[in-house]
Amino acid sequence: MKRYATVLTIAGSDSGGGAGIQADLKTIAALGAYGTSAITALTAQNTQGVRGIHPVPSAFLKDQLEAVFEDITVDAVKIGMINTVEAALVIADVLDRFKPRFVVFDPVMVSTSGARLIQQETVEVLWTELFSRVDLITPNLDEAEILTGKAITSVEDMRMAAQDMLQRGCKGVLLKGGHLIGPKLYDILTIDQSEILSMETPFIESRNVHGTGCTLSAAIATFVALSNSLPDAVRLAKSYISGAIEAGKDIVTGQGSGPLNHSYSPIPMQTIS
Repeated sequence: MKRYATVLTIAGSDSGGGAGIQADLKTIAALGAYGTSAITALTAQNTQGVRGIHPVPSAFLKDQLEAVFEDITVDAVKIGMINTVEAALVIADVLDRFKPRFVVFDPVMVSTSGARLIQQETVEVLWTELFSRVDLITPNLDEAEILTGKAITSVEDMRMAAQDMLQRGCKGVLLKGGHLIGPKLYDILTIDQSEILSMETPFIESRNVHGTGCTLSAAIATFVALSNSLPDAVRLAKSYISGAIEAGKDIVTGQGSGPLNHSYSPIPMQTIS
């Protein structure tokens, strides 16, 4: 009996389509897996910023999660925006009960436009209830600074921050250095106190980087669901991100920070004039 490799994304909805649930499902499909979803919050946003956030009631979030897990075999889970304590607790409970084999958590805290997307009291709950239950977290530098309480201004700072997060209970950390703008970008994958990968990629000049973090974590989950090891999944996901940024850098979508091209592979997204 055949089935699709399946990824569950637990994240917020982006009405502009460039991040969150929308970006995740596009990514999962582009990479050849089947996407399911549970929405944690509705946002009113576009390429210029976030206008409002409406959290989904925790009881209904629980219903969504149970509906998927009780019917469909889930190979990997991606968690994105969680902006309430109640949502974090529901997700922790569901992970304990259904025990998916791989979970990646992109702790979305600040939007591309700079809007704070998480309540402060939720940050501590992420530490106590979620980070120890997932296999990998993928914070960017802004998020890592919130999580560690320390400034990060260099690659060495990144290494120290990743170690700090592991010592506090994380199983694995992919610390994304895209905010250290320079000719090259650096990302560090650390698992069990050991640095597994230090990745260097060229900087691509583009205003269209909305949803990059969501897309990367969804891609990692997808490649793991497709039976790749975690280091290989991270390498493949990074390659996909670079290709999607390059493919979308000259496209205009909205008046602000547009999305990367989620569909650059295998079928290029069509443009109209």
